[in-house]
This record gives sequence, C-alpha cells and structure tokens, in this order.
Amino acid sequence: MGETIAKNKKAFHDYEILEKFEAGIVLKGSEVKGIRAGRVNLKDSFVKLVRGEAFLFNAHIGRLETTHHYYGHEERGSRKLLLHKRQIAKLADAVEKEGHTIVPLQMYFNNKNIIKLEIAIARGKKLHDKRADMKERVMKRDIERALKDY
Repeated sequence: MGETIAKNKKAFHDYEILEKFEAGIVLKGSEVKGIRAGRVNLKDSFVKLVRGEAFLFNAHIGRLETTHHYYGHEERGSRKLLLHKRQIAKLADAVEKEGHTIVPLQMYFNNKNIIKLEIAIARGKKLHDKRADMKERVMKRDIERALKDY
C-alpha cells in the first residue's frame, strides 16, 4: 500500500474487522482531482452488492472550485467497485448467510499511483465490546507513558 488518502476511523470503532479486500473504483476525472486534493470523507459510507456488482454509497468526494459545473460530479453518489467474481461471491455469502456488513476502511494510492479502496467484511460490535476496547487503549497508553519516563 502506498500513500493513504482517507481513513474510516469510525469503522474500526463500530465494527470487528474479519477479512480485508482491495478494490478499484470507477471514477470520473473531477472525482480523481477531488481525491488528489484530499477532499474525501468515508465516515458514513458503506458497500452494497447490487445485481452481482459492488457499489460504494454515501462516500463524500468534494468538488474543486476550478472544475467546470458541466464536468462536475455528484458528491455523495454511488461509485462502482472493481472486484474479482470470487471476491464478490465471498462478500455476498458473508452478507447473506452470516449477516455481516461490508465497510470501507481506507482509500489510498497503490504503487502505480492508482486510487484503491480497502474494504472489509465486518461484524457489528456490542456496547460492552466498545467499552472494553476503550479500556484496553487507555491501559496501553498509560503503559507507554510509564515506559517513556524510564
């Protein structure tokens, strides 16, 4: 993986990540320019399978002021994800049979400077799981602070 453009921190808080996949995205030119400018938010986005194809919904990609309105794009529109058939079958199986969710984790440039999206099969956390994770993070932070002094 190369340079990270945007991360979905909320996904790591709300979900237990089971398996990760790398997906390409079908984008317009104005969307690519907006992504390169860092105008991306994956906070409330999700992946849904429609007729055997994966789509990214509710991901915000902002427009640049220099983009002409004719060539502009819908900021929260759906965007098709490029995956292999086996990967789509695996995602569909996890969603249908096991009741899991597909969430985007991060958007990044790969080695060839192409925009990729990391998605994952995830299971929702319960409230007590979230609290346990927060306690664990606080304990790790305290241990690191104590070790830093020595």
